[in-house]
Amino acid sequence: MALGAVVLGGAGVAALVSSTSDGGVAAASAGTAPIKTSVHSLALTGATASVKSLAARSTAPFSMVGVTWPGAHAQLRGTVEVRTRSAASGTWTRWLAMAQPDEIPDPAELDRPGVRGGMSPMWAGASNGVQVRVVAARGEATLPAGLTVDLIDPGKARTTGATTPGLGLAGYAMAATTTDSPPPSGTASGTTSITPSDSGSPTGTTTPSNNVTPSDTTAATAPVSPSDATVSAPASTPTTSAPAPASTSASPTASASPWPGQLPTLAQAYPSCPAASGSPSASATQTQPSPLPAPTTSTIAAPTVVTRAGWGANECARESGYPTYGTAVKVMFVHHTDTTNSYSCSDSPAIVRGIYAEHLRQAWRDIGYNFLVDKCGTIFEGRFGGMALPIVGAQTYGFNTNSMGVAAIGTYTDFSGGDSTASTFPGAAPSKAMLGSIARIAAWKFGMYGENPSTGTGSLTEGASDSHGFTQGTSYSFHAVSGHRNGFATDCPGNQLYAQLGTIRSYAAGPVSGLSITGMSGGATKSGTGYYTKGAANVAWSAATPSAVISGFDVLVDGKAVKHTSGSTFSAAISVTAGQHTVQVRATHITGSTTTSTALTLVGDTTAPTFPATPSVRLRTGTVSSTVVPVTVGWKAADNAALSKVTATSPSTATFGPTTTSWSTSAKPATSDLFALKAYDVAGNTAGTSVYRTPHIVQETSTTRTGTWTRRSSTNYLGGYSYSSSAAKASISWAFTGRSVSWIVSRSSSSGQAYIYVDGTKITTVDLKSSTTLYRQAIWTKTWSGSAKHTLKIVVVGTSGRPTITTDGIATIS
Repeated sequence: MALGAVVLGGAGVAALVSSTSDGGVAAASAGTAPIKTSVHSLALTGATASVKSLAARSTAPFSMVGVTWPGAHAQLRGTVEVRTRSAASGTWTRWLAMAQPDEIPDPAELDRPGVRGGMSPMWAGASNGVQVRVVAARGEATLPAGLTVDLIDPGKARTTGATTPGLGLAGYAMAATTTDSPPPSGTASGTTSITPSDSGSPTGTTTPSNNVTPSDTTAATAPVSPSDATVSAPASTPTTSAPAPASTSASPTASASPWPGQLPTLAQAYPSCPAASGSPSASATQTQPSPLPAPTTSTIAAPTVVTRAGWGANECARESGYPTYGTAVKVMFVHHTDTTNSYSCSDSPAIVRGIYAEHLRQAWRDIGYNFLVDKCGTIFEGRFGGMALPIVGAQTYGFNTNSMGVAAIGTYTDFSGGDSTASTFPGAAPSKAMLGSIARIAAWKFGMYGENPSTGTGSLTEGASDSHGFTQGTSYSFHAVSGHRNGFATDCPGNQLYAQLGTIRSYAAGPVSGLSITGMSGGATKSGTGYYTKGAANVAWSAATPSAVISGFDVLVDGKAVKHTSGSTFSAAISVTAGQHTVQVRATHITGSTTTSTALTLVGDTTAPTFPATPSVRLRTGTVSSTVVPVTVGWKAADNAALSKVTATSPSTATFGPTTTSWSTSAKPATSDLFALKAYDVAGNTAGTSVYRTPHIVQETSTTRTGTWTRRSSTNYLGGYSYSSSAAKASISWAFTGRSVSWIVSRSSSSGQAYIYVDGTKITTVDLKSSTTLYRQAIWTKTWSGSAKHTLKIVVVGTSGRPTITTDGIATIS
């Protein structure tokens, strides 16, 4: 590390420490250059030992902030607050409290000379100004000496114009809160088994006696208080990498790709780096790990990740050589990074580079986590060494050997209450995509060792002498999938994420849950509980289990698979033959277990509907005019499967349900009108029918009358006139040829009654009385099956007090 210029600012002098590395990269994804990052460290000063600060000032561009100090075991008891200025808007944030560190290396890495203590780094986004204040807690006389604020510029990926798969935005849900409960504890000697459990999740297998039973709920938040007593042999000090452009975040230059999982080559472990980089020389002795970690195979297919090369890791910045290896991964500890949740997923590679740079600034060998997962479900490779191997990370103090740490990028504390005050950032519920990807890592890793991630447990031996609640040398049993708080005194991974550990276990173990067909389209139409099609259908479905742990779906027709899709595809086009079929979807979990949805009925139907008879057209009651005659069109439609609707296309348009058989409409007198209908079945087959009919209006000049009748003239009458009579037994008769007839009258409160005779037979008595005066009213109708000659005779009843009737003709249909 080179000491840079001394700069003046604010209340006094601050030393600017800048370390850079610009060396080459030996990484899994060939052809990808490292992304230049930089860390600029500014000394904090103060008049007293209990208060240190940095006045507000302009700085070089940065996106992540850390506060560190010499001495890995020196504790900062107090509050550390920072403000940053947005490079885009120039606006300063409020004071933001930094969190105590959660991820910590085991003593073998932590106790080396030069390792620094530090707060959890904070993602600020593109910034160009900072202000810091540190105040010791009440009763603490001093703060650690040599405090610096580290301004991390994670660099920017080179723009190629190509999009980067696997980094698109995804849903981000909010959920309910969880509660706190005490952390586990172990006995001082022998082997103590902890039976892990948590609310709402499967209970692990009980281990032998001398049990202490913790629960997967919030543990005490006191940080580890290691002493400075034990110092191990020094190891090479990593450096950070070279200065970056002003922009702070970008997508990685390499897209997500299948993992190269086994032991890296010597050239990858010992990259050739320029001498100026400060990294170990390429001429240093290159040795393979001893013993060599055994190659691994898993019963579960490996997930897709963004490799270290993909997110732009500078391999010359880490400690060269191989990491320390365990013998097996027995427990996965789930963490959160305790950074903001408002990041864009395109910022995720930069956030990972920022965490990497700050861990190196603290002189760790490499980034602490084994994997990181963002809210879009993208998985990032963490510590170097071969992802399929049991790499010892720096994530759960005392239990890093034979475990792995998976960090959820963001803060997942409660929204309010609970552990919401444990972070300066508002908590959020982890997304389904994030949970699915964490589960996918667990399933793949535990598939190497035959461990069930849902019910399995793993025993780890405490390797630290100063981890609160745990005793060095004691073996503890954990859920295969545990929270950081289960192995260390911390809130991590936050109540919101911790409450989902049971869900992660379930996702990892399978089978797929919540599988159901949500509908069919693409030529298929629903009727009742089934669907109908001429042959083609698009089947859509959903599942509660995330796509990350689903290897694929099969659409089954009558129990036989006819279409296969990936685990991220939720629809498929199929075709069926004529007849009734069952349709199901079968989901295959990455473990090979299968789930089949409830069957739905799909009927293949290529037969068109039918009209067994020609539509009928008959006169109906209503108001008549010289241009409109009320008629009713009747029909009967049938289908071999299921009728959907009937439409009228002439003389006007209308749509009717499948059970409707008549239509009240009108026709134009003295015109041959076309009455046309079209029937549709649910599958979409159609058939049409039509008939021509001609209505006529016949007035009184074409009648035979007996008794006294008076002609009346008015524009209210058809043709301008009508006939009235109050004489009892007076009659008026029409002779016509047709299939339907209606009698047209005028009505009022003084109108009387009339007898109606058809073809010489009395049919009925009609009362013309109406509370309001009405003209041209078709008051009575009769229809025959065919057209023929008929007579209609009207006889005045002579009703007492209101004997008069007024007739305005008849209408017929021929």
